[in-house]
Amino acid sequence: MTAVEPIRNLQKIKKVEQFLAKQSYRNLLLFTFGINSGLRISDILKLDVKDVKNKAYIEIKEQKTNKFKKFPLNSKLKNMIEIYTKNKPVNSPLFKTIFNNRMDRVTAYRIIRYACKRAGVRENIGTHSLRKTFGYHFYKKYNDIAMLQKILNHSSPAVTMRYIGIEQEEIYKNYKMFIL
Repeated sequence: MTAVEPIRNLQKIKKVEQFLAKQSYRNLLLFTFGINSGLRISDILKLDVKDVKNKAYIEIKEQKTNKFKKFPLNSKLKNMIEIYTKNKPVNSPLFKTIFNNRMDRVTAYRIIRYACKRAGVRENIGTHSLRKTFGYHFYKKYNDIAMLQKILNHSSPAVTMRYIGIEQEEIYKNYKMFIL
């Protein structure tokens, strides 16, 4: 099985967002939530409306690690959540299917893959690409691998670098620049 990749190009992210905005606000929020929070898809899909509505911070117990996580919502997510949850019952799942059930991983995977394909993203994409995209762009913006390691709950900086695809990217870049 090939590992999924982050979406490294900001224009491609915008194209995915534009496609999803025309398709479904729910799907746009799912994508935006993933790339702005760094949460695993299992933790995103576990959220109920009450977990995010009128909140400045999200508090969860990560499904995979069983660790408590609290983080602030950025202004983009806060605004989108406010619009999306306006008339939704607080005890309902945040992301529901057309059959009124909680969305599952397979449905989320299909939504993300389809949107990325339609937007011209050629990388190997899956739901975990959202978390990796968050990590990649966080690192590129702040160049703080220790902070990112802590956010993603990784065991070492090397794991984080490999996870977001920076390690190989930087190796290639350095090879190209090394001339004797």
